Amino acid sequence: MQQPSCPFCDRDAARELFVGRLAFAMLDGYPVSPGHVLIIPRRHCASWFNATAAEREEMLSLLDQAKVLVEQRHSPAAFNIGINDGAAAGQTIPHLHIHLIPRYTGDVPDPRGGVRWVLTERADYWSGK
Repeated sequence: MQQPSCPFCDRDAARELFVGRLAFAMLDGYPVSPGHVLIIPRRHCASWFNATAAEREEMLSLLDQAKVLVEQRHSPAAFNIGINDGAAAGQTIPHLHIHLIPRYTGDVPDPRGGVRWVLTERADYWSGK
């Protein structure tokens, strides 16, 4: 079901990479690194926990396909994979989407902690600060 003013329900087909029966993969409109991809269910649902098992399965399959494509096009050193599930978690578009964020050696001074940095004051658990 399409929702009014949802950028994923009313999307730019030119950014699509893969389209499945239940989900699709597209380039992020505001990439944090070269090759940043979003994996999105076709059905408008806000949360991973509201997605059906079939939607989740197809999204994970598309995530694998997107990873291969990004490796071929951009040769990243690693990836962050994440979902902002709910406004308190930073979700700004209330339509479920998985971020596949390519990471490159030297893109930040110290990448340790990765996604833990969403709560900056709690991220550095290794240095004793």
